[in-house]
Amino acid sequence: MLMVAAGVVALDQISKSIVLSHLSRVYSLKVIDGFFSLTLVLNTGVAFGLFSQSPASWKVIVLLLLSGITVIALLGYYFFGKELSRPMSIAFCMIIGGALGNMIDRFRFSKVIDFLDFYWKTYHWPAFNLADAAITIGVLLLLFDALLESRKTEQRN
Repeated sequence: MLMVAAGVVALDQISKSIVLSHLSRVYSLKVIDGFFSLTLVLNTGVAFGLFSQSPASWKVIVLLLLSGITVIALLGYYFFGKELSRPMSIAFCMIIGGALGNMIDRFRFSKVIDFLDFYWKTYHWPAFNLADAAITIGVLLLLFDALLESRKTEQRN
C-alpha cells in the first residue's frame, strides 16, 4: 500500500518539475478554453492560499512541522492502529503521499508549486497540484468509508 504514497509523491514531483521548466509565471496555457488552464502559482500559504500574507520567517517552519506531524500520525495509525479496510489504507497512503509532495516543495522552495487552474468565466477555483488532489481524494475516501461503516453498524443493530 505504501507504493500508493510513493506513486503520489513521484507523480506530483514529476508534474511540478515539468511545470517549472515549461510554464511562465506571466502566461497561462489554456487547455480547455473557458474552463481549464495550466497556470504557475507559487503558493506561500496553505490550501487555497490561506495565510499567504503571513510573515515567511515562521510560516515555512510551522507548515513543515504541521505536515510532518500529520504524516507521522497517519503512518503510526497505518502501522499500529486497528486493521484498516482497503479504502482506508488507500486513503491514508494518498494523504501521506500528498503531504510529502507538498513538504518537498516547502523544503526546496519555501513555497508549494500549484498549476491546475479550473475556472468559469471570471470565477477561478484556487490553483492546486496533484498532491492537493491526492489529499482531497484521500479525505473523501475516508469519509465515504466511514459512511459505509456507519450504515453497516446501523443494519446490524
